[in-house]
Amino acid sequence: MALNATVFKTELQITDMDRHYYQAHTLTIARHPSETDERMMVRLLAFALHADEKLAFARGLSSDDEPDLWQKNLGDEIEIWIDLGQIDEKRIRKACARASQVYIYTYRGRSARVWWEKICDKLERFSNLNVIHLPDDVSQSMAKMVRRTMQLQCTIQDGEAWLTDGNEIVRVAPQRWKQS
Repeated sequence: MALNATVFKTELQITDMDRHYYQAHTLTIARHPSETDERMMVRLLAFALHADEKLAFARGLSSDDEPDLWQKNLGDEIEIWIDLGQIDEKRIRKACARASQVYIYTYRGRSARVWWEKICDKLERFSNLNVIHLPDDVSQSMAKMVRRTMQLQCTIQDGEAWLTDGNEIVRVAPQRWKQS
């Protein structure tokens, strides 16, 4: 018998001073049975960092043809493709061909660095690719905030973010390994 996704409800207040984006989002997040709290919160952070009324959670882990998040224009063309983790070169190549901008968010320190060292030379040719690493303490601290119903606030300024649930505050200083 297949396991069902676990549903999380989130009220996310975003104050992005870098992009002048100030909005509240009511989100329903389906966590795949194989997805960890840490990965789900990295997805939520990626949403906050790229927030837009057209940005949406895609099927991600459940599909080979869709990213974790994407933003499409009115012509159904992919403007932003966001994947998480240590993505294989073939998938990155496909994403770069289909989307205007591609973002890969990595986490899990040592294994992410090993992945990057193996693949970075092969990705230099992609001018629309961004690879961003989140330090271990960030993703692990965010995972501690997980509740079935969450009220979160994310403030973004000068390339850094602060995520809070009212009790804990996590400072996010992403490391940009590749920038388009």
